[in-house]
Formats: sequence, C-alpha cells, structure tokens
Amino acid sequence: MSWAGPEDIYLSTSLASYLDRTLLVLLRDGRKLMGTLRSFDQFANAVLEGACERVIVGNLYCDIPLGLYVIRGENVVLIGELDLEREDLPPHMTRVSVAEIRRAQKAEREATDLKGTMRKRMEFLDLD
Repeated sequence: MSWAGPEDIYLSTSLASYLDRTLLVLLRDGRKLMGTLRSFDQFANAVLEGACERVIVGNLYCDIPLGLYVIRGENVVLIGELDLEREDLPPHMTRVSVAEIRRAQKAEREATDLKGTMRKRMEFLDLD
C-alpha cells in the first residue's frame, strides 16, 4: 500500500470537479481525446465514456469514435472541459471520413519522412 502525499489529494480534488463533464484530453503522443469523464484514480488514470479521437491534418479533421476508453495518467499532458455551446471549429476546417483522414495522415507522414531524408542528404553542404 502506498502513501498518498498532499499533491495527490489536490489532483484528485481537481479531477473530481470534472466528473460527468465533457473533456478534452491532450496526450503525450499528441493525440487529442474527447469524452465524458466517468472515473479516475490517484494516478490520474481516467475513464472516458463516449470517447473519440479528434484527428487534424491541415484543414481536415475527423472525430474517430473510441467508445469507453481508459487513459493512463502518465500519458496525460492536459485536461480541460469542453464548452459544448462553443465547440465550433474555425470555418476553414472541413470534416472528413475516417478513411480520408487516414490517407491525409499517411501523406503528411510521407512528406515529413521525405523532408528528413533530403535534409540528411544535404548535410554535407553545411549551409550554416
């Protein structure tokens, strides 16, 4: 059995105020999850109900349904409540299907990989 320090009490208290509210959770790997907080523990492990992952690529976005989702507290960077009345995205954003956003992600990854490869090939020029 581990001892709960004072900082654990503050964390638990602050998360308790978010119970049954719709949250945006930013993870260490950059993913953005949205859902209703149903449970949490002293390690900030959390359970989101009706969770979805919001994927944004350029001006395209998609909310991919995940259902009931458990998040390890060590992966959480930021938690904030969503204002459901102000959830509008900027007008230039276009909602697309899961298949379309996956294609856009793949194209973005390939472009990034190509840029890194080109940079390595050009290192010998030492342009600095």
